[in-house]
Amino acid sequence: MILFNHPSQMEPMLPSEAHSGELFEAASDLLRHAHQLSARCRPEALEGLRELLRAMNSYYSNRIEGQHTLPVEIEQALRADYSTDVDKAYRQRLALAHMATEQQLEKLWGHWPNEKIWDSQTVSEIHQDLFARLPAADLHTAGVQAIRPGAWRDQQVKVGEHVAPDASCLASFMSRWSQVYAGARRGEMALLAAAASHHRLTWIHPFADGNGRVARLHLLLVIGQLGLSNGLWSPLRGFARQQDAYYRALALADQPRQGDLDGRGNLSEKYLIEWIRWVLEVCLDQVQFMQQALDLDSMQDRISACLSFEQEVIKQGVRKESVRPLHYLFAMQGSLKRSDFKAMLGLGERLASAQISALLARGLLRTPSPYGDLSFGVPQHALRFYFPRLWPEAEAGAQ
Repeated sequence: MILFNHPSQMEPMLPSEAHSGELFEAASDLLRHAHQLSARCRPEALEGLRELLRAMNSYYSNRIEGQHTLPVEIEQALRADYSTDVDKAYRQRLALAHMATEQQLEKLWGHWPNEKIWDSQTVSEIHQDLFARLPAADLHTAGVQAIRPGAWRDQQVKVGEHVAPDASCLASFMSRWSQVYAGARRGEMALLAAAASHHRLTWIHPFADGNGRVARLHLLLVIGQLGLSNGLWSPLRGFARQQDAYYRALALADQPRQGDLDGRGNLSEKYLIEWIRWVLEVCLDQVQFMQQALDLDSMQDRISACLSFEQEVIKQGVRKESVRPLHYLFAMQGSLKRSDFKAMLGLGERLASAQISALLARGLLRTPSPYGDLSFGVPQHALRFYFPRLWPEAEAGAQ
């Protein structure tokens, strides 16, 4: 088995200048739409939606890895209600670990210098943060070396047809990875670097296990650091919904140079370009989907439909009169004092208090404390109304 033992063997790290131009238009289109979306929602706003999106990301990351977890099982795990099935409980814990690590990474946006985001130590810390959240028993799989959170692998590996670089040379490969992508200028080239880096990180395969999960979490970190997501969209949804295409594009980008017209590096420039183009298309699709989903003009009708269903079918105390203050909370992306929410309801004190309690019980409102201010909630059961098609699997299992 011939092993890669020098960083030059993973060139090209980025498309050559002669071929970058064809990707710049797609990157520019993505930047424009992403900035429009992120400008509509402050990073700290709509935490209920962002929490749900973290759950969605964990679900899709599990699915990509073939470790399927039902959305309702993630929701149950958030209430510390774990399955009695050992394997399901493990996947539930893994989903929660992903959500917690993603939330930690969001705190870094705009606070770390670009070089730190791309530091190989940061990649190691993502792995550490993710897997250290699991009990020791979860880190041992029969017949496989135990996962060591944050530690580079010390064994040779083959993933499909790809033989990963020599374990003894990982430090030099990761150093080169960090240097190249940290040096990509902002704007369109930064997006090309984000896409290319995701492949090259999985190609290096720095850990014994968890490489795909870490690479996807790092991609979320980069996109957030660039100010493009505010946690409101994610390529993971697109990757999972086109899982075969995702793995196929990754595998093609593993290929060696395809002749004299295929760049000058050891690996195929043609397939790297195809991979980057595919990632940009997936990201644009996700951004445009969320632009439509967060449309203020139609959101009031969606909230009204949800409340009508709650009042007429669920019958747990939620009333249609809540549409005005709920839409206000969504539009303002903030919070309301309970007294102000009651005033907007137009109900008497007793009915207004009961209505707030019902909305909180159903997750349609959020509060940090029993008497705290109120903010907009996005429980899984409201998805079919608020954001149809965002997470179809959760809609199908919602109660």
